[in-house]
Amino acid sequence: MCDNHTVEENEAWLALAAKMNRRQFAKLGAGAAMAMMLPAVANAQDVMEMDVNIQTPDGTADCYFVHPTSGRHAAVIIWPDILGLRPAFRAMGKRLAQSGYSVLVVNPFYRSAKAPVVGEGAQFSDPAVAAIVRPMAGQLNATTHVSDAGAFIAWVDQQPSVDTSRKIGTTGYCMGGPIVMRAAANYPQRIGAGGSFHGGGLNTANPDSPHLGIPNMDAHLLIAVAANDDERDPESKNVLRAAFDAAGVEAEIEVYPGAMHGWCVPDSAVYNEEQAERAWARLLAIFETALA
Repeated sequence: MCDNHTVEENEAWLALAAKMNRRQFAKLGAGAAMAMMLPAVANAQDVMEMDVNIQTPDGTADCYFVHPTSGRHAAVIIWPDILGLRPAFRAMGKRLAQSGYSVLVVNPFYRSAKAPVVGEGAQFSDPAVAAIVRPMAGQLNATTHVSDAGAFIAWVDQQPSVDTSRKIGTTGYCMGGPIVMRAAANYPQRIGAGGSFHGGGLNTANPDSPHLGIPNMDAHLLIAVAANDDERDPESKNVLRAAFDAAGVEAEIEVYPGAMHGWCVPDSAVYNEEQAERAWARLLAIFETALA
Protein backbone atom coordinates (compact mmCIF):
# COMPACT_ATOMS: atom_id res chain seq x y z
CA MET A 1 0.00 0.00 0.00
CA CYS A 2 1.24 3.51 -0.68
CA ASP A 3 2.66 5.07 2.47
CA ASN A 4 5.59 7.23 3.53
CA HIS A 5 7.96 4.25 3.51
CA THR A 6 6.98 3.39 -0.05
CA VAL A 7 7.50 6.97 -1.17
CA GLU A 8 10.95 7.12 0.42
CA GLU A 9 12.00 3.79 -1.13
CA ASN A 10 10.74 4.75 -4.57
CA GLU A 11 12.37 8.17 -4.45
CA ALA A 12 15.69 6.58 -3.47
CA TRP A 13 15.39 4.13 -6.35
CA LEU A 14 14.67 6.97 -8.78
CA ALA A 15 17.73 8.86 -7.56
CA LEU A 16 19.91 5.89 -8.51
CA ALA A 17 18.19 4.92 -11.76
CA ALA A 18 18.82 6.69 -15.05
CA LYS A 19 15.12 7.05 -15.73
CA MET A 20 12.68 9.82 -16.53
CA ASN A 21 11.76 11.70 -13.38
CA ARG A 22 8.23 12.69 -12.53
CA ARG A 23 8.64 16.29 -13.74
CA GLN A 24 9.81 15.13 -17.15
CA PHE A 25 6.92 12.70 -17.30
CA ALA A 26 4.39 15.37 -16.41
CA LYS A 27 5.62 17.55 -19.29
CA LEU A 28 4.78 14.79 -21.77
CA GLY A 29 1.10 14.84 -20.87
CA ALA A 30 -0.85 11.70 -20.10
CA GLY A 31 -2.01 10.97 -23.65
CA ALA A 32 1.47 11.10 -25.16
CA ALA A 33 2.97 9.13 -22.30
CA MET A 34 0.42 6.33 -22.57
CA ALA A 35 0.92 6.02 -26.32
CA MET A 36 4.67 5.91 -25.85
CA MET A 37 4.81 3.45 -22.97
CA LEU A 38 2.20 0.74 -23.53
CA PRO A 39 3.27 -1.84 -26.13
CA ALA A 40 0.85 -2.56 -28.96
CA VAL A 41 -1.52 -5.53 -28.69
CA ALA A 42 -0.92 -8.31 -31.21
CA ASN A 43 -4.05 -8.98 -33.29
CA ALA A 44 -5.84 -6.21 -31.41
CA GLN A 45 -9.61 -6.23 -31.70
CA ASP A 46 -11.51 -3.06 -32.55
CA VAL A 47 -13.15 -1.69 -29.42
CA MET A 48 -15.93 0.63 -28.34
CA GLU A 49 -15.36 2.83 -25.28
CA MET A 50 -17.68 4.96 -23.19
CA ASP A 51 -18.11 6.70 -19.85
CA VAL A 52 -20.89 5.14 -17.76
CA ASN A 53 -22.68 5.84 -14.48
CA ILE A 54 -23.48 2.91 -12.19
CA GLN A 55 -25.79 2.95 -9.20
CA THR A 56 -24.33 1.50 -6.01
CA PRO A 57 -25.68 1.35 -2.46
CA ASP A 58 -23.71 4.55 -1.74
CA GLY A 59 -24.44 6.62 -4.83
CA THR A 60 -23.53 6.89 -8.50
CA ALA A 61 -20.12 5.68 -9.64
CA ASP A 62 -18.63 7.22 -12.76
CA CYS A 63 -16.67 4.54 -14.60
CA TYR A 64 -15.05 3.73 -17.94
CA PHE A 65 -16.34 0.79 -20.00
CA VAL A 66 -14.60 -0.58 -23.08
CA HIS A 67 -15.26 -3.75 -25.07
CA PRO A 68 -14.77 -5.30 -28.52
CA THR A 69 -17.16 -3.91 -31.12
CA SER A 70 -18.72 -7.30 -31.79
CA GLY A 71 -19.50 -10.46 -29.86
CA ARG A 72 -19.92 -11.29 -26.19
CA HIS A 73 -16.90 -11.57 -23.95
CA ALA A 74 -15.82 -12.35 -20.41
CA ALA A 75 -16.00 -9.26 -18.21
CA VAL A 76 -13.10 -7.82 -16.24
CA ILE A 77 -13.37 -5.24 -13.45
CA ILE A 78 -10.29 -3.09 -12.78
CA TRP A 79 -9.68 -1.36 -9.43
CA PRO A 80 -7.13 1.48 -9.81
CA ASP A 81 -4.42 2.45 -7.36
CA ILE A 82 -4.63 5.33 -4.88
CA LEU A 83 -4.54 7.97 -7.64
CA GLY A 84 -7.82 6.66 -9.02
CA LEU A 85 -9.37 6.43 -12.48
CA ARG A 86 -7.28 8.47 -14.93
CA PRO A 87 -5.79 8.21 -18.46
CA ALA A 88 -3.26 5.54 -17.46
CA PHE A 89 -6.01 3.18 -16.32
CA ARG A 90 -8.20 3.99 -19.28
CA ALA A 91 -5.28 2.98 -21.49
CA MET A 92 -4.78 -0.24 -19.53
CA GLY A 93 -8.48 -1.06 -19.73
CA LYS A 94 -8.55 -0.40 -23.47
CA ARG A 95 -5.50 -2.58 -23.97
CA LEU A 96 -7.19 -5.45 -22.15
CA ALA A 97 -10.36 -4.99 -24.20
CA GLN A 98 -8.29 -5.22 -27.38
CA SER A 99 -7.32 -8.70 -26.18
CA GLY A 100 -10.97 -9.74 -26.13
CA TYR A 101 -12.55 -8.69 -22.83
CA SER A 102 -15.37 -6.37 -21.78
CA VAL A 103 -13.62 -4.15 -19.27
CA LEU A 104 -15.01 -1.89 -16.57
CA VAL A 105 -12.52 0.48 -14.93
CA VAL A 106 -14.05 1.99 -11.82
CA ASN A 107 -13.66 5.28 -10.01
CA PRO A 108 -13.05 4.02 -6.46
CA PHE A 109 -13.50 7.55 -5.11
CA TYR A 110 -16.95 8.24 -6.55
CA ARG A 111 -18.28 8.93 -3.05
CA SER A 112 -16.00 11.98 -2.90
CA ALA A 113 -15.52 13.22 -6.47
CA LYS A 114 -15.79 12.38 -10.12
CA ALA A 115 -12.69 11.11 -11.89
CA PRO A 116 -9.99 12.15 -12.40
CA VAL A 117 -9.32 13.35 -8.87
CA VAL A 118 -5.72 14.39 -9.64
CA GLY A 119 -4.10 16.07 -12.61
CA GLU A 120 -1.92 14.60 -15.35
CA GLY A 121 1.47 13.48 -14.16
CA ALA A 122 0.46 13.53 -10.48
CA GLN A 123 2.52 11.34 -8.15
CA PHE A 124 1.66 10.18 -4.65
CA SER A 125 5.10 11.39 -3.54
CA ASP A 126 3.83 14.97 -3.96
CA PRO A 127 2.42 15.99 -0.54
CA ALA A 128 -0.30 18.04 -2.21
CA VAL A 129 -1.46 15.00 -4.19
CA ALA A 130 -1.32 12.73 -1.15
CA ALA A 131 -3.42 15.26 0.76
CA ILE A 132 -6.17 14.90 -1.86
CA VAL A 133 -6.31 11.13 -2.19
CA ARG A 134 -5.54 9.93 1.33
CA PRO A 135 -8.86 11.11 2.82
CA MET A 136 -10.74 9.56 -0.13
CA ALA A 137 -8.97 6.25 0.35
CA GLY A 138 -9.71 6.46 4.05
CA GLN A 139 -13.44 6.27 3.34
CA LEU A 140 -13.04 2.80 1.83
CA ASN A 141 -13.10 -0.37 3.88
CA ALA A 142 -14.07 -4.04 3.76
CA THR A 143 -17.78 -3.16 3.66
CA THR A 144 -17.49 -0.70 0.77
CA HIS A 145 -15.21 -3.10 -1.10
CA VAL A 146 -17.82 -5.84 -1.03
CA SER A 147 -20.82 -3.63 -1.77
CA ASP A 148 -19.06 -1.90 -4.67
CA ALA A 149 -17.95 -5.21 -6.13
CA GLY A 150 -21.51 -6.52 -5.98
CA ALA A 151 -22.88 -3.45 -7.75
CA PHE A 152 -20.27 -3.56 -10.52
CA ILE A 153 -20.70 -7.31 -11.04
CA ALA A 154 -24.46 -6.85 -11.36
CA TRP A 155 -23.95 -4.03 -13.87
CA VAL A 156 -21.52 -5.83 -16.17
CA ASP A 157 -23.77 -8.89 -16.17
CA GLN A 158 -26.50 -6.76 -17.73
CA GLN A 159 -24.36 -5.57 -20.65
CA PRO A 160 -24.93 -7.06 -24.13
CA SER A 161 -21.16 -7.29 -24.71
CA VAL A 162 -20.70 -9.55 -21.67
CA ASP A 163 -20.91 -13.34 -21.89
CA THR A 164 -22.47 -14.27 -18.56
CA SER A 165 -21.78 -17.96 -19.15
CA ARG A 166 -18.13 -17.12 -18.48
CA LYS A 167 -16.80 -16.02 -15.12
CA ILE A 168 -15.53 -12.50 -14.43
CA GLY A 169 -11.92 -11.47 -13.96
CA THR A 170 -10.81 -8.66 -11.69
CA THR A 171 -7.53 -6.82 -11.20
CA GLY A 172 -6.37 -4.37 -8.56
CA TYR A 173 -3.34 -2.16 -8.12
CA CYS A 174 -1.98 -0.93 -4.76
CA MET A 175 -5.15 -0.37 -2.70
CA GLY A 176 -7.08 -2.30 -5.35
CA GLY A 177 -5.37 -5.55 -4.36
CA PRO A 178 -7.49 -6.15 -1.24
CA ILE A 179 -10.64 -5.37 -3.23
CA VAL A 180 -9.75 -8.14 -5.69
CA MET A 181 -9.37 -10.57 -2.79
CA ARG A 182 -12.67 -9.58 -1.20
CA ALA A 183 -14.54 -9.67 -4.51
CA ALA A 184 -13.29 -13.20 -5.18
CA ALA A 185 -14.20 -14.33 -1.66
CA ASN A 186 -17.68 -12.80 -1.58
CA TYR A 187 -18.78 -13.52 -5.15
CA PRO A 188 -17.21 -16.89 -5.97
CA GLN A 189 -20.08 -17.77 -8.29
CA ARG A 190 -19.00 -14.96 -10.64
CA ILE A 191 -15.31 -14.18 -10.00
CA GLY A 192 -13.13 -16.78 -11.71
CA ALA A 193 -9.76 -15.03 -11.79
CA GLY A 194 -8.04 -12.14 -10.09
CA GLY A 195 -4.77 -10.26 -10.17
CA SER A 196 -3.25 -8.15 -7.38
CA PHE A 197 -0.35 -5.99 -8.53
CA HIS A 198 1.77 -4.40 -5.78
CA GLY A 199 -1.32 -4.78 -3.62
CA GLY A 200 -1.09 -3.73 0.01
CA GLY A 201 -2.80 -5.15 3.07
CA LEU A 202 -3.64 -8.54 1.57
CA ASN A 203 -3.03 -10.19 4.90
CA THR A 204 -3.25 -8.34 8.19
CA ALA A 205 -3.97 -9.13 11.83
CA ASN A 206 -7.45 -7.63 11.55
CA PRO A 207 -10.56 -9.84 11.71
CA ASP A 208 -11.58 -8.65 8.23
CA SER A 209 -8.19 -9.32 6.62
CA PRO A 210 -8.63 -10.15 2.91
CA HIS A 211 -6.67 -13.40 3.17
CA LEU A 212 -9.21 -14.85 5.59
CA GLY A 213 -11.68 -15.09 2.71
CA ILE A 214 -9.45 -17.38 0.64
CA PRO A 215 -11.36 -20.58 1.60
CA ASN A 216 -14.49 -19.07 0.00
CA MET A 217 -12.80 -18.40 -3.37
CA ASP A 218 -13.35 -20.35 -6.57
CA ALA A 219 -10.84 -18.49 -8.69
CA HIS A 220 -7.27 -18.53 -9.98
CA LEU A 221 -5.31 -15.70 -8.36
CA LEU A 222 -2.15 -13.91 -9.43
CA ILE A 223 -0.36 -12.08 -6.62
CA ALA A 224 2.43 -9.97 -8.13
CA VAL A 225 4.63 -8.48 -5.41
CA ALA A 226 6.97 -5.49 -5.69
CA ALA A 227 10.55 -6.18 -4.60
CA ASN A 228 10.62 -3.32 -2.08
CA ASP A 229 7.28 -4.37 -0.60
CA ASP A 230 8.68 -7.86 -0.12
CA GLU A 231 11.87 -6.52 1.46
CA ARG A 232 9.81 -4.63 4.01
CA ASP A 233 7.46 -7.55 4.75
CA PRO A 234 9.02 -10.80 3.50
CA GLU A 235 6.64 -12.99 5.51
CA SER A 236 3.49 -11.72 3.77
CA LYS A 237 3.93 -13.91 0.70
CA ASN A 238 4.46 -16.96 2.89
CA VAL A 239 1.25 -16.33 4.81
CA LEU A 240 -0.63 -16.00 1.53
CA ARG A 241 0.91 -19.16 0.06
CA ALA A 242 0.01 -21.15 3.16
CA ALA A 243 -3.57 -19.86 3.10
CA PHE A 244 -4.07 -20.63 -0.60
CA ASP A 245 -2.51 -24.09 -0.23
CA ALA A 246 -4.61 -24.93 2.81
CA ALA A 247 -7.80 -23.93 0.98
CA GLY A 248 -6.83 -25.68 -2.25
CA VAL A 249 -7.24 -22.43 -4.19
CA GLU A 250 -5.02 -22.00 -7.25
CA ALA A 251 -2.68 -19.05 -6.85
CA GLU A 252 0.52 -17.78 -8.40
CA ILE A 253 2.56 -15.65 -6.00
CA GLU A 254 5.76 -14.06 -7.24
CA VAL A 255 8.10 -11.28 -6.21
CA TYR A 256 9.19 -9.30 -9.28
CA PRO A 257 12.94 -8.57 -9.01
CA GLY A 258 13.87 -4.92 -9.35
CA ALA A 259 10.22 -3.86 -9.47
CA MET A 260 9.28 -1.05 -7.09
CA HIS A 261 5.81 -0.45 -5.65
CA GLY A 262 3.78 0.93 -8.55
CA TRP A 263 5.84 -0.69 -11.32
CA CYS A 264 2.86 -1.90 -13.40
CA VAL A 265 1.16 1.45 -14.04
CA PRO A 266 2.54 3.41 -17.02
CA ASP A 267 2.20 6.86 -15.46
CA SER A 268 4.05 5.79 -12.31
CA ALA A 269 7.48 7.31 -11.78
CA VAL A 270 8.79 3.77 -11.15
CA TYR A 271 7.08 2.13 -14.14
CA ASN A 272 9.19 -0.85 -15.22
CA GLU A 273 8.14 -1.93 -18.70
CA GLU A 274 9.99 -5.24 -18.71
CA GLN A 275 8.54 -6.43 -15.43
CA ALA A 276 5.13 -4.88 -16.14
CA GLU A 277 4.94 -6.87 -19.36
CA ARG A 278 5.88 -10.05 -17.51
CA ALA A 279 3.03 -9.46 -15.08
CA TRP A 280 0.62 -8.56 -17.90
CA ALA A 281 1.50 -11.75 -19.80
CA ARG A 282 0.87 -13.87 -16.71
CA LEU A 283 -2.50 -12.16 -16.21
CA LEU A 284 -3.56 -12.84 -19.80
CA ALA A 285 -2.50 -16.48 -19.52
CA ILE A 286 -4.58 -16.96 -16.38
CA PHE A 287 -7.59 -15.18 -17.88
CA GLU A 288 -7.37 -17.34 -21.01
CA THR A 289 -7.92 -20.52 -19.01
CA ALA A 290 -9.84 -19.39 -15.92
CA LEU A 291 -12.37 -17.27 -17.84
CA ALA A 292 -12.82 -19.64 -20.78
